[in-house]
Amino acid sequence: MISVIIPALNEEKTVGQVVRLAKSSPHVTEVIVVDDKSLDNTIAEAQKEGATVITSTRLGKGASMKDGVLYASNPLIVFLDADITTYQKNIISLLTAPLISDGADFVKSCFSRQAGRVTELVAKPLLSILYPDFPVFWQPLSGMIAGKKEMLEKIEFEEGYGVDIGILIDMYHMGARIEEVSIGHIENDMQPLEQLGKMSREVAAVILKKSRHKEANNFETLEYIQTIREQMEFAIRESSRQLKKVAIFDMDNTLLRASFIHTAAEKFGFKKELLEIVTTQSNPFIRTKQIARLLKGRNISELLKLADEIEVTRGAAEVIELLRLNGFIVGLVSDSYDCITNHFKNRLGFDFSLGNELEFSKSIATGEVKIPSFFLLQEKSMCNHEYCKSHALAQVCSNFGVPVSDSLVIGDSENDICIIKKAGIGISFCSTNPLLDSIADYVIKEPDFNLLAPVAG
Repeated sequence: MISVIIPALNEEKTVGQVVRLAKSSPHVTEVIVVDDKSLDNTIAEAQKEGATVITSTRLGKGASMKDGVLYASNPLIVFLDADITTYQKNIISLLTAPLISDGADFVKSCFSRQAGRVTELVAKPLLSILYPDFPVFWQPLSGMIAGKKEMLEKIEFEEGYGVDIGILIDMYHMGARIEEVSIGHIENDMQPLEQLGKMSREVAAVILKKSRHKEANNFETLEYIQTIREQMEFAIRESSRQLKKVAIFDMDNTLLRASFIHTAAEKFGFKKELLEIVTTQSNPFIRTKQIARLLKGRNISELLKLADEIEVTRGAAEVIELLRLNGFIVGLVSDSYDCITNHFKNRLGFDFSLGNELEFSKSIATGEVKIPSFFLLQEKSMCNHEYCKSHALAQVCSNFGVPVSDSLVIGDSENDICIIKKAGIGISFCSTNPLLDSIADYVIKEPDFNLLAPVAG
């Protein structure tokens, strides 16, 4: 009678508990986990608890929800978030009771948690302006919902943060009987302040999109809308400045428009040897040691002058200054060499830099390198790789007393996948790696750090 749909992306730690709750609920005969191409064990954990798992046809929660609706075989559908473990045991009964009694066609949840800034400063004011007769909901952006399959099949599932308000407005346009029910107390992770700007823009965009069928808005209405947007942005900026956060840049092909070691290979004539190492040596420790030997005999002046010949990405100094103005500790983390990262730290005003420690004797490179402990698996690590830049992220955040959720990481290559995945906000910058693009929160394809301004500010 009831199908429960659980969209999930990298929720191996919690999805099993949500599936168990759903399967134990009365009248539930089908639990569907729609996997958004997770990179962890989400699928295995869901299947272990007896869920049917399908893979979303396209990245994004909206596509996953639509796929789940089409796949579901029951007339009543409940959506639950995969990352919440504090649901009441009777949550599905609470959400579906108005449907079963035929008192409603669509049910929106509310719960005892302070309404978010996007709800109070964007969603509610916009709805009141554009839809004066719209029912008042305590939490119009809640994602725990239930509805009749026949109606859910007819609506448009938006992408991004606007999906939930879009469903609610579509149901309103269809004349559905909508009821908001309390599901008790829910604890979930609050969005980092940096994400609130993106969330507010996407929610506002969907509300405005859904209102286009209405008569043309007058200038006064448009002025109100602009004021609402400005208030939200101001609130985010002011709160953000009060926090201490961490921003980390990769060096090769991110801060710089080329790789230092490949530029050195071209300059000093060891392209063939470098290619042999990178194409045949898979062990990161041995590979790092072998590449360092190619620099043996080069003095520090040669290496720094070579580094200065590499173009720095446009807007680097400006975005570093903007990040620091907005409460970020800004650093450079690279699997290149600390003599180079420190050079750019001093040149561009980074707060810290981390890299492999190239050894010198009398200012001449010995060909030896020390891999520092912050790149190695440790107690605070967030993944199981022996060597990973995400270990450095964990160490940096710990050292500065900053939650990893308040970190921002910018990178471009396969070596940055893990650190960008684990960061609070991960940015793929001029990358040619499709996997990195798919897991990043933002994708930038133009070599201009000024494009980071909406996130940095």
